[in-house]
Amino acid sequence: MILRRPLLLLVALLFGVLKVQAQEQPAVDHSAHQGMDHGQHTMTVDADGAVMNENRDQLPRDCEAISRDHLITVHAGRAYAGDEPGMIFGMSEPEIRVEPCSRIELTFINEDEVRHQWMVHGLPKYLYPAGMFHIEAVGGAQKTGTFIVPGDDQTYLLHCDLPQHMEKGMRGQLVVGQGSGNLWAINGISDDYIRSSYLPRNAAWWLAGALLVGFALAIKLR
Repeated sequence: MILRRPLLLLVALLFGVLKVQAQEQPAVDHSAHQGMDHGQHTMTVDADGAVMNENRDQLPRDCEAISRDHLITVHAGRAYAGDEPGMIFGMSEPEIRVEPCSRIELTFINEDEVRHQWMVHGLPKYLYPAGMFHIEAVGGAQKTGTFIVPGDDQTYLLHCDLPQHMEKGMRGQLVVGQGSGNLWAINGISDDYIRSSYLPRNAAWWLAGALLVGFALAIKLR
């Protein structure tokens, strides 16, 4: 009974720290395309999958010409999950580097029996509705699509949007020019692979500090 109040204070402190820190973590905003009228997108669909918002020749506003054409093949499946604990899926190319104003023709090969997607977020919305380019391939199939990147130095998120696929390893980055820094949790590229988006990078230190403060309060009040 004596320690009930300090323990309650400790619990409140822990929840408060995690809540405040979680607000600082950037999250992928899917609201722009979830539930969105597909009429706003350009999409080709067949038995093997779909390609959304393909762009072969319309230049971004900061590009005067195509700087280079890239032919890139990405394999997806369990074979590329790596040895990180809890990872099930992966991509053969978790990082892709291109020059600004490049045109990318990407072939996405799904080696699993389940659907997979290859999606880029953060592209200019005046060219790509919802700021994305998207390829989906059913199990054992492959799809090819083309898009043009802007002229700035930027790092773009690549991932599979199917439930839990990104959390289980289908995550990568597209680095245009010098990029804008590595994204977290890119297999073989960046650190902190096992990390939830709602937890801060230094969550363990905050938790340890909160425990020490709570313990000191408990001893004092006792």
